[in-house]
Amino acid sequence: MFSSRQRTVLVVDDSAFMRRLIADVVGRIDGYRVVGSARHGFDALKQIHALDPDIVTLDVEMPELDGLQTLGYVMSETPRPVIMLSALDSPAGGELTIRALELGAVDFVRKPVAGALDPASELEASLRTALLAVTEANLGGVEMLARVPVGARGASHPEASATRAIVVASSTGGPRALAELIPRLPSPLSAAVLVVQHMPAGFTASLARRLDGMTRLRVGEAVDGEPILHERVYIAPGGRHMRVHRDAAGPCVALDDGAPIWGVRPSADPLFRSAARAFGPAIVGVVLTGMGRDGAEGLRAVRDAGGGAVVQDRRTSIVHGMPEAAIATAGADHVLPLSGMPSAIMELLERRTPRAPGAGM
Repeated sequence: MFSSRQRTVLVVDDSAFMRRLIADVVGRIDGYRVVGSARHGFDALKQIHALDPDIVTLDVEMPELDGLQTLGYVMSETPRPVIMLSALDSPAGGELTIRALELGAVDFVRKPVAGALDPASELEASLRTALLAVTEANLGGVEMLARVPVGARGASHPEASATRAIVVASSTGGPRALAELIPRLPSPLSAAVLVVQHMPAGFTASLARRLDGMTRLRVGEAVDGEPILHERVYIAPGGRHMRVHRDAAGPCVALDDGAPIWGVRPSADPLFRSAARAFGPAIVGVVLTGMGRDGAEGLRAVRDAGGGAVVQDRRTSIVHGMPEAAIATAGADHVLPLSGMPSAIMELLERRTPRAPGAGM
């Protein structure tokens, strides 16, 4: 997307302290140069037209014209990679951040917590990762979501212990992809859905609430030890790995604080491997947009167990790193745009017969 020249950055934040801090941190990162700053959305739009920056860092909550409204103007008038800056200690910070990612922001960075001893160091690692992500971003894959009409949630479907599973890996661009995919899964659904989205602790609860309001399925942040049931979507909590454990009562969630894998926690690989052991061939692995290669080895374990594999295509992926690694490592039954994935997942799932309880355990 970019040449080898320095990438220019516009910093937008209503706090003068944060503008200085972000500019100082960006100045430490090779290949990036701050060309201006703005204190609110109206100022940002003027600066974007005047300076034409490659990248915009955009505060979620601002007076006059807030981050979501500003993002809407940017993506409709002068599309470019946008990184949101969000404070989780704000009551609405998590929900607004998730909405921004759905609307086209490539990534987000959590602002340093109040009273941090070294806010610059706390910010630098995550901002460096986000800047790398936007250099690989495919803005052609950033489109406003085609909303799926969702009727009132029914309470009549029995919540049986899951005998089939859909496991999903996603990272950069993932919240938008999940908001396209999850509402299009049917209800009733004779499977559980388990999702690893690379995201810090705290924000995954907001993601779960957002998705829960978009689908007839019940969506929640996973809780250690809870049973895994049909009709449910389980989001791995930020900062914790999620695995499937099976005992005499059936499959249940197992969370742990083990070391990051591929630099991330949660990681999709341990989820996919454990689900493949627990469900055998009655499983479909799905790898969505994201940077890196998390999910590739896990998808191979799913296929080795006889499960199906669906991978997002390059055209609709914000970043194609994870899908590309998955295809190279494990192959796939289908490589598809987001719009074609739900029907392919269900077709593969319905072909798979659950094994007898206790088999292979």
